[in-house]
This record gives sequence, C-alpha cells and structure tokens, in this order.
Amino acid sequence: MPSFDSVLAAYQGLPTRVSSLMLSTVSGEGTPHASYAPYVIDDSYQLYIFTSGLSAHTQNLHTTGLASVLLIEDEAAAVQVFARQRITYDCRAEILPRGTAAWEGVADRFEQRFGEIIAMLRSLDDFQIFCLSPQGGRFVMGFGAAYAVDAQNLSQLVGPPQTGVENAAVQPQAG
Repeated sequence: MPSFDSVLAAYQGLPTRVSSLMLSTVSGEGTPHASYAPYVIDDSYQLYIFTSGLSAHTQNLHTTGLASVLLIEDEAAAVQVFARQRITYDCRAEILPRGTAAWEGVADRFEQRFGEIIAMLRSLDDFQIFCLSPQGGRFVMGFGAAYAVDAQNLSQLVGPPQTGVENAAVQPQAG
C-alpha cells in the first residue's frame, strides 16, 4: 500500500495529467446523459468547461445545475486497466456570464491550455463557460485504495482508504 503522501500527490497531480473530463448530467425529465469536455481547473479545484449551447449536456446543466464528473488516468498510462487512477466529483454547475471579467479570464486560461481553437470558439455566441463546483468526491488510487475528498478543502483527501460498504462517494453534509 502506498504512503498517504504519495496518494495525495497522485490525487493532486491527476488533473494536470488529463485534459478532459467525463461529464454526467440528467435532463429535467430524469434522462441521464454522458459526455465529455475539455476543462481547466483553478487553485480551489473549481472546474470550468467550455460547451456548445446546442449540446444536451449544456441544456441539462442549465435545467438542473448538477453534474457528476470523472477525471480518469489514460488507459495507455495505466498499469492495470481495471485499476485506473480516477477522481469523481459531485458538482453544482453555474454559468459564467459572457463578457464579464471572470468569463474572459477563464477563456484566456482555455486558450493558454488548448491553443488556437479557443479563439474560434470564443467567437461563437452559443459557446458558454460553466463553473463546476465540487461538493464532495472520491479519489481511487487502485484496488482497495479509495479515499474521500475533503469537501471543506478540495486539495486534500481524508484517510485511511475506504473499504467495503464505506467505499462510496462521500456526500456533502447539509449546512
């Protein structure tokens, strides 16, 4: 079993090793939808996605304001495909108003990370930026090594590893 410090380093490093997240949303009628989106992340672990207003997941985010996201290690880099490192977050989604300093700042970060394609997307009126705010989550290092994400400090994990029935995503507690 790896040390807690090495697990924490792997958790904190995974978002820089992957460029897109798997996005799960649900429609107002309860129909689930899976998709993906490139993202940027800030120092407080807020995730930002740049999405087309024509997509089902964008409509779902507007309707429900909720998403589940998965950041997962590349299969080619994984020692064992059944034990890929992964982070799941249960998120609240909020649109950033276009034309604001916040929107421009995040769009600039997308352009720095993903290059010229972002200049074109910025010019398309239907593209929107959502902030996905994690409310809780879990990091899986491998077999038998699942850790709760500290909902009060998203850069940290809660140890020891969760096992058995406890091996479920930690739900945020009502305030």
